[in-house]
Amino acid sequence: MKIILLKDIPKLGRKYDIKEVNEGYARNMLLPRELAEIATPQAIARLEKHQATMRVFKEVEENLLLKNLAELSGLTITLKEKANEKGHLFSSIHTDEIVSALKREHRVDISPDIINLDKPIKELGTFPVPISVKGKKGSFTLIIEAI
Repeated sequence: MKIILLKDIPKLGRKYDIKEVNEGYARNMLLPRELAEIATPQAIARLEKHQATMRVFKEVEENLLLKNLAELSGLTITLKEKANEKGHLFSSIHTDEIVSALKREHRVDISPDIINLDKPIKELGTFPVPISVKGKKGSFTLIIEAI
């Protein structure tokens, strides 16, 4: 039986994948839990329309980010975090905190996917934060101070 996955399912597929599964598995497990729907021609057409819309949306978003890459390169963000006497943070800084700080301080909304941190930041100081969009690279400065 052909189905369209409505959520990511480990060992089966990702959201909006069209898969062939056993009829019993689909009827007893996937359909009652609303993890999938039967792949009718109307559902496949609706899925293709949705995917086309998402591709256009993502392309527009990436083009806007490319235009704003130069603006992002000059930014400086300051975060105040708790740290010990040696300058080590009690909790590390991840891309999500950096994105929310960008949004709060400079009203720039970006995806965490374009920030390329090798590892979370765990100490006080000034750090360059590399970003890349469609092969174009840039960076901005992150300053972490103690509270």
